[in-house]
Amino acid sequence: MDDFAGRVAVITGAASGIGRGLARHAAREGMRVVLADVEAAALDDALSDVAGLGADAIGVRTDVSHEGDVQALADAAYERFGAVHLLCNNAGVFQAGVVWQRTQADWDWVMGVNLWGILHGIRAFVPRLLEQGGEAHIVNTASMAGMMSVAYSGPYVVSKFAAAALTECLAHDLRAHGASIGVSCLVPGYVDTRIGDSTRNRPDEPPSEVTAPDHHFVAQILKDQTAAQGRHPDEVAAIVFDAVRAGQFWIPTSDGYEPLLRSRADALLQRALPATTDFT
Repeated sequence: MDDFAGRVAVITGAASGIGRGLARHAAREGMRVVLADVEAAALDDALSDVAGLGADAIGVRTDVSHEGDVQALADAAYERFGAVHLLCNNAGVFQAGVVWQRTQADWDWVMGVNLWGILHGIRAFVPRLLEQGGEAHIVNTASMAGMMSVAYSGPYVVSKFAAAALTECLAHDLRAHGASIGVSCLVPGYVDTRIGDSTRNRPDEPPSEVTAPDHHFVAQILKDQTAAQGRHPDEVAAIVFDAVRAGQFWIPTSDGYEPLLRSRADALLQRALPATTDFT
């Protein structure tokens, strides 16, 4: 898909970070935009931002971990605009920690947003995209942490590996059905976002520094590195739209993408544990 003007984009996690960058870029491309986010005040601010760029846009408060919320998002998009052409299942949260120390609630929260949120988006929108016909494109946000594993970040890494696998399966299924719906998997490295502060939107009591020092230690490192080394979300959005135009499946944002994957592939072929790494 290379012509975005006049078409409709739906973006989850649109109130901040990459999602807000995607929404701004969609507006500059002349798209009509549906912004979804769990954070109501930030969503209102992002909607004002996108409308200020001249876009016909609506905001829909959405907790992507709840299937009913995502179905309601699809209803709102189709009721307002009658079609959807670009779906960005982008909402994501960060939960670090040693795998055996994190609680069921920790795992449920991160998997609910990072994996089930994407699956709910697929189930809510793909049948409608198929019914409406014509070309469309889906971008699911995973991470370089969905391609390379590290210590002290089990919940996040597992959720992002699952998100990447789900996106591959979706692409294969749509191709097998002869659908004219493209699929891409966004695998960001460091981006200057607030993902290190994800627990601000956790619906239950977030883990404290006493109960989860492993999470807080890694979250602080992530905050420092994204602020110091991260790409601007608008730059990432431009990369995404260029990749969609090119029909590209994997969308990396890091210059280290190829050497990191070569190192991992070499380890797999040698039957060895891949080296842990950072994502610069």
